[in-house]
Amino acid sequence: MLRQTGGVSRIPWVLHVDLDQFIAAVEVLRRPELAGKPIIVGGRGDPTERAVVSTASYEARAFGVGSGMPLRIAARKVPDAVILPVDHEAYFAASEGVMATLREQPGATVQVLGWDEAFVGIETQDPEAYARQLQASVLERTLLHCSVGIGDTLVRAKVATGFGKPAGIFRLTAGNWLDVMGGRPTKELWGVGAKVSARLAKLGINTVAELAASDPQDLIPEFGPRMGPWYAELGRGDGASVVDDTPWVARGHSRETTFQRDLTEPAQVDDALRELTARVLDDVVAEGRPVIGLTLKVRYAPFFTKTHARKIPETFDRNEILARALDLAASIEAGRPIRLLGLRAEMAMPDDARKGHTPTRGGW
Repeated sequence: MLRQTGGVSRIPWVLHVDLDQFIAAVEVLRRPELAGKPIIVGGRGDPTERAVVSTASYEARAFGVGSGMPLRIAARKVPDAVILPVDHEAYFAASEGVMATLREQPGATVQVLGWDEAFVGIETQDPEAYARQLQASVLERTLLHCSVGIGDTLVRAKVATGFGKPAGIFRLTAGNWLDVMGGRPTKELWGVGAKVSARLAKLGINTVAELAASDPQDLIPEFGPRMGPWYAELGRGDGASVVDDTPWVARGHSRETTFQRDLTEPAQVDDALRELTARVLDDVVAEGRPVIGLTLKVRYAPFFTKTHARKIPETFDRNEILARALDLAASIEAGRPIRLLGLRAEMAMPDDARKGHTPTRGGW
């Protein structure tokens, strides 16, 4: 839809703003002497402990280090890396500064996706000029660089950002989507990981162009009546084009602990789960909403993960929630060493969210 302002046509655009190597960049701001060095952030900063990489600087990524990699393996890949502990408070504060800057941009509607990324909806004749001004504003206020993807849908804007990194700008629209993305593997799409890509490959769909040309009905037997058509839509880069700034409402809270020594005794599991439940419920209490479901995450040694979920009647009762969490623990395989336990409590949503006005986010 075109809008006339002072005789000039203004077009709605979606901008995806993604901070470059955000956590590492925040650490460099605090320690300027680290600039240009390979930085790895994870756990308590000790590669002899069990922990994973939260982020790595571009210099460390050049050695093959990536998020989710065990910290000890990352340390082996880059022996000279500076390894730092995670500092959530520092990253949250930096993120707040960025998001405040985005909201101050003229005519901007901001939908926050996480610490380091957001969609910005605007109406402008020149989205590249707007993006450059946005980058300059973020840099001036926070000293952080960001990349900006420009699109006519949220999907295209999100994918475009990858072509703009680092600190650049790229535009993807219906007009150039297949020229840019058509020959690429489906796993490069936002929302399509390696597992979904492998399932698509079983159907003879290997590239974005092949997915875009697929009949949505043909995907339903493999992915179901909702996800099948959605994947076909992703292949075309279609979908929502309106940025929604409705405040995000958490569907649940989760906590997890990686143990430095495997748990091998039922009493150890019981104690660990009691502590996890207490921490999760502290988060839930602040929300003021009842718990309606629990998910227990168990990672057995060396690295095999299972989850066990159960819906429960709405309750605020801590003792009842703990009892039901302990019931879930009965699903744990006896005699198998455990290296990680996690617990997620799903909460009832507010009335406005139940009506579909709040965007959803996945848990684990």
